[in-house]
Amino acid sequence: MIGKQKLLSGVLITAAVTLTACGGDETGEGGTITLGHTTYSDGTAFAYVWKQLLEEEGYDVNITTFEKAFLFEGTVNGDLDVAFPAWLPFTDEAYVALDSDEMELTQDHLLYEGAHNGLVVPAYMEDINSIEDLPDAIDQFDGEIAGIDPGSSLMQIMNSDIIPHYQLDAYELTNSSEQAMMQQLDTAYQNQEPVVVTLWSPHYAFQDYDLKYLDDPDNVFGEPDSIYYMGRNGFSEDFPKADSWLKNSFFEEDQLAELLSLRQELGDEEEAAAKWIEDNRELTDGWLDN
Repeated sequence: MIGKQKLLSGVLITAAVTLTACGGDETGEGGTITLGHTTYSDGTAFAYVWKQLLEEEGYDVNITTFEKAFLFEGTVNGDLDVAFPAWLPFTDEAYVALDSDEMELTQDHLLYEGAHNGLVVPAYMEDINSIEDLPDAIDQFDGEIAGIDPGSSLMQIMNSDIIPHYQLDAYELTNSSEQAMMQQLDTAYQNQEPVVVTLWSPHYAFQDYDLKYLDDPDNVFGEPDSIYYMGRNGFSEDFPKADSWLKNSFFEEDQLAELLSLRQELGDEEEAAAKWIEDNRELTDGWLDN
């Protein structure tokens, strides 16, 4: 599974050498918890909310960012106590599966339901409504689909499944980042120009722009995913209280949309998480009530 990604675990160990996890006491109170997250907006938002909640409960929390492949590797190796997120059963199936014996990841680790990937255009592009429309519209888009980083699961799905299935080989799928892709979308949107991007839900873009997913008539992207957090093997034994709180947590669509919009609006992870927790204190208190 993860070995197929041909990762050099030593790279991760070097990067995380100062982040070695420290167990709590016998009751799971206190101690140091290391959180890892992807660079993508949802993973970052989950991680910073939980950083602040755990710190409120007396834990020391280290937090760090990894590319997705290294995030899974770090959880398996035990360099990370908790990692956000895993999209299953489709998007991240190359890396992990529910009930894996390499980490703690079960249905109890569910954070969000109804996540999905796709190709997206502005709603003002009234004549482009399906991925099947793209081959004949290549000149309109200057032969380009705006992508994100090449190591992402979404870009792998694009290259291995979507492009060959829908005969999009004449397009250039650009490798960049979420931030660069969003800048390209914003520039085109402000000028009412054609643009097609790789995007996913939940994402703040759908609150900030009037966008639409292109129909995927053959369902190549698959059914909607659920989003989970991952724990290293042994996390629930070392931190039973924190493990229980995490398992209590769940985000409804409007709650996560609010969090992602705050993150974009405020431009600061800590500030956005603090504001969201303040506005949703009854919800988060319920997570910690056990």
